[in-house]
Amino acid sequence: MPASARHRSRDNVLNRPEFLSLNQPPGASGPDSRPRARPRTTSPKQPQSQENGAFRGARQDVPDAGAGGSEGGANESQPSEQDCLQLNPSLGAIALNSLLAIDICLSKRMGVCAGPRAAWLSINSLVVLLAFSGHAVPWVLGTLISLYRSNTLAGQEVLVNLLLALVLDVLTIGGLQKLVKRRGPWGYQPGFFDYIAMDTYSFPAAHASRAVLVAGFLLNHLVLAVPLRILLYLWAFLAGVSRILLGRHHLFDVGCGLILGYLQLHLVENVWLDSDTCQTIISISTLNWAQLI
Repeated sequence: MPASARHRSRDNVLNRPEFLSLNQPPGASGPDSRPRARPRTTSPKQPQSQENGAFRGARQDVPDAGAGGSEGGANESQPSEQDCLQLNPSLGAIALNSLLAIDICLSKRMGVCAGPRAAWLSINSLVVLLAFSGHAVPWVLGTLISLYRSNTLAGQEVLVNLLLALVLDVLTIGGLQKLVKRRGPWGYQPGFFDYIAMDTYSFPAAHASRAVLVAGFLLNHLVLAVPLRILLYLWAFLAGVSRILLGRHHLFDVGCGLILGYLQLHLVENVWLDSDTCQTIISISTLNWAQLI
């Protein structure tokens, strides 16, 4: 076959549609050419940089929140000073709490006349009468009536000092009770006369303090026989114990009341008012100004 014929046959073959792209030079595009679409590829470093940037931004925000959270957690986890004192009490606090627990336990055991089902319910009326003998109301009223009926200067002097001692006792006990605000072992509510005498709480025991004060006052200023003196000592002690039997006071409250009454007695004896001062007080209280002129 001649060379020209071979050349024509080759051109005819290459002009076929399936071989048309082979005749086109690189970069040329024909009408029937179908350029292959390049897949969209992103630089592998770009999402990583964006991710790192987002992570760095998150880390910049997270430490603040973490710091706040750690501070809040530290504040919540760290107990306050009061809690530390409660968790690690001193030896004195342990001893005080132990004594108070023993006091409450013994006081409830000794409250044999407290409640409708008391063990010593048969003598409840006698114990109530004994406790009422140490109340402030009968002693203050009795002292005022005796002072009104007294005609001697010596008797008025003693009665005025006794009245001032009773007023001192009521104010002192009432102030301490309002300050401490300790309830009784059985949680009884104060009565009408208790509100009048400001005896609304348990510590210190007002009846015990008043009994010691009155008993010591009478022993110092009245000439009494030995049996009567013994009865006064016994009455002062039983008046305080009766409050424990009725469940009104703790054992510690009565003990402190006895000591406080003894201290008040010595205070009254040291600041004793003479007869002239007592007469001046009587004249002012009765509006008898003639004796003052």
